[in-house]
Parts: sequence; structure tokens; C-alpha cells
Amino acid sequence: VQLQASGGGLVQAGGSLRLSCAASGRAFSMYTMGWFRQAPGKEREFVAGITRNGGSTYYADSVRGRFTISRDNAGNTVTVYLQMNNVKPEDTAVYSCAAKVGGSIMQAVETYSYWGQGTKVTVSS
Repeated sequence: VQLQASGGGLVQAGGSLRLSCAASGRAFSMYTMGWFRQAPGKEREFVAGITRNGGSTYYADSVRGRFTISRDNAGNTVTVYLQMNNVKPEDTAVYSCAAKVGGSIMQAVETYSYWGQGTKVTVSS
């Protein structure tokens, strides 16, 4: 089982960045997927989630209207994207993708069974 996040980097405030997460090793097309982030000195927090077929999404209040989550279930690898627009310095964090059983999007970290390593996003002011 592997969830590989990529796409992080340094971006100026107001700019855009697109994160990707390639999930393989299980039938991740049947899993609800989520993006989380953890800033230095803070707890991991929910950013966005998407249901198995991509029909429903949900966002944290802090990113709603700026970030968009999507997924591609074609093939053996499921890819989940996080398009980040109009980024702010407070978006600086390590972003990780995760997968959970079941069709509901949940914000609680403990409801997700599989996690990838993070990709670091730094937003400069």
C-alpha cells in the first residue's frame, strides 16, 4: 500500500500550487480520500475530502473557495489532487493525503486508515 504525495514547494502569497497523491496497492477507488496538513507546532488538521466517485467534496472553512479537491479513479492507481489558489502564508504546512473506508467524508484524523508521507508547502508573504 502506498500513498505518494508530491507537488509541494515554495510559492508566493496569492499564487497557486497543485498537489497530487498517487494511491496504489488497494482498491482505493472504493475509499473516501482526504487531504490534511500540519503546520509547525500545530496539530494535524483536515483540509478537504472527496467521496469515492468524486460526487461530493467538503472543505475546511479556512480553505473553502480557494482550494479544490478532485480525483482520477482510472487505472490501478487512484490520483487525488488538491488545487491551491490564492494561497496565504497561513497555508504553510506539510500536506498529506489519506484514505478511509466508507462513503462519508470525515474530518477526524483517526477515521482514516491509510496515510502517505507529506509534501511541504511554504507560502512566502
